[in-house]
Amino acid sequence: QMQLVESGGGLVQAGGSLRLTCAASGRTFSAYAIGWFRQAPGKEREGVSCISSSRSDAGTAYADSVKGRFTVSRGNDKSTVYLQMNSLKPEDTAVYYCARERTACGEQILVLWALSRLGDWGQGTQVTVSS
Repeated sequence: QMQLVESGGGLVQAGGSLRLTCAASGRTFSAYAIGWFRQAPGKEREGVSCISSSRSDAGTAYADSVKGRFTVSRGNDKSTVYLQMNSLKPEDTAVYYCARERTACGEQILVLWALSRLGDWGQGTQVTVSS
């Protein structure tokens, strides 16, 4: 059992930026891939991005809808993961969740992970983008 905590959500105008943080204690965090997901009311849960375990070769993946705008990265201590969101659009409005699982990271895996909701998940943080 490990606790994941998301933070950094808020209200921002279209074109603005936010930086989300996913944090968990324990060195075992480094053995997991970390994924970012979002869900808007009445819509399916969507995989946004993931980053490979720090014990593996560096690798990231992104949904087509956020490529070029969002960037996922690990903190220096390997227990924190960030999601930098730039050029935000109203359609980015959703509750954003982070999750961890002993899995690889890739575009197809991200899709399946979103559907299965495997692993440990945080409570989410609200991101609202106004037009």
